[in-house]
Amino acid sequence: MHIAILTFQGFNELDSFIALGVLHRIKRPGWRVSICCPEPTVTSMNGVVVHAQSTLAEAATADAVLMGSGMQTREVVDNPAIMSALRLDPARQLIGAQCSGTLVLAKLGLLGAVPACTDLTTKPWVQAAGVEVLNQPFFAAGNVATAGGCLASPYLAAWVIARTEGEAAARAALHYVAPVGEKDAYVERAMAHLAPYLEGAAAPAA
Repeated sequence: MHIAILTFQGFNELDSFIALGVLHRIKRPGWRVSICCPEPTVTSMNGVVVHAQSTLAEAATADAVLMGSGMQTREVVDNPAIMSALRLDPARQLIGAQCSGTLVLAKLGLLGAVPACTDLTTKPWVQAAGVEVLNQPFFAAGNVATAGGCLASPYLAAWVIARTEGEAAARAALHYVAPVGEKDAYVERAMAHLAPYLEGAAAPAA
């Protein structure tokens, strides 16, 4: 099981790193979570430099792909080399995007007529791409999910875990990272956002 977290130049640390931390709560052989970049290193919007753990070519074969946001997302969607390398397929992959990452999915044609979530800054760009933007933190249709707001990243991570390892595993991962004194309430609130999109859903075929 390989989950690639697409992380571009100018990335938002909260999107990539929180999802990475939550997903790493799953401890089983073969479970791999990687920071996936178009270059050997990328620098965050606040100057944090990280080394790529996987490539865009590997993202094309990953079981799940999460796409965070960043200050340079509009440059990303205008970069033919990057966009042509993002050969994502919801028929065989779970695909999630957060904030301006939703714009990338829109430009890749992976949203179609399906509404989506994003942050307030990105909202007009996603709308200009022909996608209806919802006023909620999480939405999923089939194997494609979107989230809006930096702290919605645990929802995307929990969605991937629930779809692949089950809801109990997703609850356990969220419980671990939730603030002390409000763990149960946090988990229930998070799972309430995900529940409508988990009923009857099965992980895509490998």
